[in-house]
Amino acid sequence: MKLVFPNGEHGQVLLSAGVNKIGSAPEGAVVLAGEGVQALHCEIHVTGTGANLQVPHGGGPVSVNGKPVVDIMALRGGDQIGIGDILAKFAIVEPARSAPAPGVVQGSDEDTGATRVRMAVPKYVLRGVSGAVFGKVFPVAGPVVIGRAPECDISVQAEEISRRHALVKPTGDGLSVEDLGSSNGTYVNAKRVQQAFLNAGDELRLDAVRFIVVAPGMEMAQQTSRMQSTDPVPPREPASSVSKWVPIMLTAAAILVIVALVLGRG
Repeated sequence: MKLVFPNGEHGQVLLSAGVNKIGSAPEGAVVLAGEGVQALHCEIHVTGTGANLQVPHGGGPVSVNGKPVVDIMALRGGDQIGIGDILAKFAIVEPARSAPAPGVVQGSDEDTGATRVRMAVPKYVLRGVSGAVFGKVFPVAGPVVIGRAPECDISVQAEEISRRHALVKPTGDGLSVEDLGSSNGTYVNAKRVQQAFLNAGDELRLDAVRFIVVAPGMEMAQQTSRMQSTDPVPPREPASSVSKWVPIMLTAAAILVIVALVLGRG
């Protein structure tokens, strides 16, 4: 992912994973000297699932495709970002593909010798358990806005949800959630909150739309433990129940012998 400045205020900048600070401060990832640019004007958070533009407290005016950004907004390839009076374009960098070796058909299963990098599993996932999100899972690898607006990171088409309902982002110990001035409220484990923390197993409810916080690694361990504890064990017949059949079997065998002798004499 990168930023391109079509008017030449800055050379193109490759964005690194994590937080990319943009402003006039010299320690920023993108240093701009335009009029009205604040020391920390805005930030672009790059995660394994995409990128979000966030305006911190005290930041300057920022727009995406002409729409002002109040707090946070997801970015897509081709978006035009207004940073004060400076225009930048957000672009997705496609990985370079080397030409196939002679005699190798492109797209074949030929081993190139390169190690395939496995995508990192997000630490937390929101699993939808009701309404329009039922059965869906949403990884939370960075700040995520949930709302009815199509530009939200998790767009929920439900009338009870505000256009920008809540902000969820990972912390060191779990997830934090903040209500963004919604009409019908944000709830954690049935308690209405303005800001709160979520742990694995907690319920996040936005009016009638409910999510469960899942930690993928923890969930797998719990499922494995549950499967082991519920494995059927063949029942062992008590010794007393076996012993009670012994005299019955001996009696039956004696009767058969007597019947055979009688028939033989006849």
